[in-house]
Amino acid sequence: MLLKQKQRIALSLYFFLTGFFFATWTSRIPTIKENFELNEAQLGNILMTLPVASLIGLPISGWLVSKFESRYPLLVSFLLITAALLGIGFSPNLFTLIASVSVFAFSMRIFNISMNTQSITLQQKFKRKIIGSFHGLWSTGGVTAILISTLMIKFNIPFHYHLLTVAGIGLVIALASFPSLLKKDRSTSGNKLRLGKPDKFILYLGLLVFFAALCEGGMFDWSGVYFKDVVKEEIFTLGYLIFMIFMALSRFFTDKIIEVIGMPKTYFFSSVLVVCGVLLMIIFPYFWPALIGFCLVGLGVAAIMPMTFLLAGSSPKYSAGMAVSIITTYSIVGMLLGPPIIGYVAHLFNLKISFILFIIAGAMFIPVSRLFFIMQERKESAKKTKN
Repeated sequence: MLLKQKQRIALSLYFFLTGFFFATWTSRIPTIKENFELNEAQLGNILMTLPVASLIGLPISGWLVSKFESRYPLLVSFLLITAALLGIGFSPNLFTLIASVSVFAFSMRIFNISMNTQSITLQQKFKRKIIGSFHGLWSTGGVTAILISTLMIKFNIPFHYHLLTVAGIGLVIALASFPSLLKKDRSTSGNKLRLGKPDKFILYLGLLVFFAALCEGGMFDWSGVYFKDVVKEEIFTLGYLIFMIFMALSRFFTDKIIEVIGMPKTYFFSSVLVVCGVLLMIIFPYFWPALIGFCLVGLGVAAIMPMTFLLAGSSPKYSAGMAVSIITTYSIVGMLLGPPIIGYVAHLFNLKISFILFIIAGAMFIPVSRLFFIMQERKESAKKTKN
């Protein structure tokens, strides 16, 4: 087997694992809410620790991927994620839970930036686009986690045993895959953050992942609660499951879709699907309409992150790792604002009204992506004129 194929398989397993771990946590948020007897606002406060801790980890992750080969922070952060997941499962009180969630989010940020840096560098070894398939495996890991969570809930398996099993399986796979990861990918230039006038290239891409993070983060954290409290389904993971399944399916076809219709149209249709999906689940909060709504949102949001990170790798100002690190700041802010705001609005009014935030976020993909591509077209025209 070619070296690049081994590297792709190893990195694919890490993408799968991070989706698996993350969805394991988010699919059991309703369980945590029930176990600790939290209302929506209190749950929103706990969820706010995720983006805050993630934001703290951001400058550290940017420094790590510029200082070392990305596989080293990738492995160390995964070990911390595993420990944090166990902490969440065995937390005896709110203090321990919040501490574990904070470590989980902090480590996940370092892990994600290291992982995406690897994917952008590995993409350069392939003629066809492969970024979408990595993100598809992330979603597949999420789907697998939700299926397992659903079975655990159905058969009343204790919460801590569930997380202990997930942590053990993940640890074995991660350690076995580490030797095959991409080596010597440390960039020698574009690793310093330049202060001054905002770079429009980074700004527009950052806004795109900001709005995508609002949608994805909200679905991750609140879909289970929506299905349990609004749709009144006992198996509350169904909405989250269908969202993740359709997001995963879409991501495996993202690279092909982009090649056929181009990125501008992909952003446009993604926006339409998200808006229509959220409207459907708000207007008709019943099992089948809500399920279809979650399908549409999954299809719509799927391509945004892979496309935007791929564009970030072509930054004329920064290395791939630094560009991803900066753009991820916007994603974290989206995660910071989205889920807690949903919780506060739901507490004041109801969960259906709070989901209007996702409609606004999804609609913004169109104008922001249009501004980005207009800017790129003008740059290309200016280059041709000079030549």
